Amino acid sequence: MLVKVNGEKIELPEGSTIQDAIDAVGAPYLPGCVLGLVKGTEEVEKHVNKYSLKTNKGSIIIEILDGAPETLVSTWKERYKEFSKMGVRWTTSQEVAIGPIVTELTPSRETYHYHRWDVLFSLSGFTADATHLILSTGEHEAVYGAPEENRGVFARVVGGKRTILKLTDDDEVSEVKPVMERESIVKSAAITNLETELEEGNQVYTYVQVEPNPKSPQSVEHFYALQESGKVRVDYDSNTFVGFYALQGLEKEAEQIDQRKRGTITFRNSGKGVGRVYIYREDRVSTPSHNVLGKVINGMQLLDIASFGDEVTIQTSPTRIMTLSMTQKEAEEFLQENGVKQIREGLQDDEAVVVRQEPHYTMDIIAQGEVKTYGIPEEDLLHVELYEDAPRSTWYFQKITGLLDAPVGSLKVHFAFPGMKLLMFKDVPKESKGLIPENNPQSVVKAGEIGITNMSRRHIGMVGVRFEDNKEFGPTGEPFQGTNIIGRMSEGIENLEKYKEGDTIYVTRK
Repeated sequence: MLVKVNGEKIELPEGSTIQDAIDAVGAPYLPGCVLGLVKGTEEVEKHVNKYSLKTNKGSIIIEILDGAPETLVSTWKERYKEFSKMGVRWTTSQEVAIGPIVTELTPSRETYHYHRWDVLFSLSGFTADATHLILSTGEHEAVYGAPEENRGVFARVVGGKRTILKLTDDDEVSEVKPVMERESIVKSAAITNLETELEEGNQVYTYVQVEPNPKSPQSVEHFYALQESGKVRVDYDSNTFVGFYALQGLEKEAEQIDQRKRGTITFRNSGKGVGRVYIYREDRVSTPSHNVLGKVINGMQLLDIASFGDEVTIQTSPTRIMTLSMTQKEAEEFLQENGVKQIREGLQDDEAVVVRQEPHYTMDIIAQGEVKTYGIPEEDLLHVELYEDAPRSTWYFQKITGLLDAPVGSLKVHFAFPGMKLLMFKDVPKESKGLIPENNPQSVVKAGEIGITNMSRRHIGMVGVRFEDNKEFGPTGEPFQGTNIIGRMSEGIENLEKYKEGDTIYVTRK
């Protein structure tokens, strides 16, 4: 049997499952993610109610009327392709005619009243062998030989009205095709498991392929971080868009602003919900608060059926250029595979760990064709384990260090006094609002534990770490009730005493 997997045709034995189809073509798919199964093109088109007529003057959109006679609707759905490559037969101040084609409709000789932008079948000469498509451009009465059912009217013009008024009998309709909207896909698709058996003509969608926009490098990098695991979770869905909010709160500059067409991916750069990512199911106009970071080039059908809580497999091409946490040698090999020249800086030994790259953003690196990788000794990279008991505070820590969207982050030493056995790092007042008390120490703060001053104390947002146990004060010098413990240094604590005020330390997640 013939089926399609992500648009690729494949022959499979009868009784094959979705898993068999995925294995046969090596389709990208991560376990647990949503799958799409569409019965076939004909099944989808049963639910389509909008069609596009592309002409040399522009496109026209018609929409089938609710309650339109079944004989007229079925005739259109079975024959609409025949109007492709058809010329405009005639135009008047009241109508534009396209055709003719042959149908099995029954003509009438009645005079009917038509409204502006009605779409109907005309049976010229009272014969179905000369069936024309009529686009009414004004209120009028006429004898078109139209079928009695609803005066031959089955649709209405909803787009491209100016285009219709420009047409002459020298023009041509080059293509007629269905307008695939979300509702059309959803009605003929199902979220299914891998063991579902396939049938002839089925279409399977396993992943979404994204093409990033080089004109929005910061927003693109944000999206790379969002889908670092190869999948994203739907946090909101509506008829207009699906939303991904996992990195909400991360700010980026305004970049390219453009129309939000179906399949467009945007980053909210300001206002409520800054840092959210949206993929549009329907067209929307541009807005200054949304950077266009890319577009879906394959698998939009999967996003049409995805709903709140679903996970979706995502692939972005080109892939992210991120060398942080690699050794200089690993970075060299990785960059060579991606056609990028490496310029080593800082410690240049093969075993040195990369903690900065310049440019930082993938789109800029690809444009320049080279990147500087700054290395430090492996023992100077501090490994942190973050606890789950202080979610607001761990989010704050990851945000101010950069660990939310990069493998390596950094902190500037604010206070280091020999003999006091602690380091403190500068707070970021803008980000520290709302740091409620959470995971306060009870009897002792252990060596290596990381603490943040909560909102009960004056120096909210200060970060600190102690080199030895303390039963009285937290890592920022505050009493226990003013301290939130967010994690611990799992590697590198023995090197902390060498740092002084103004130094930068680099951290990575365990």
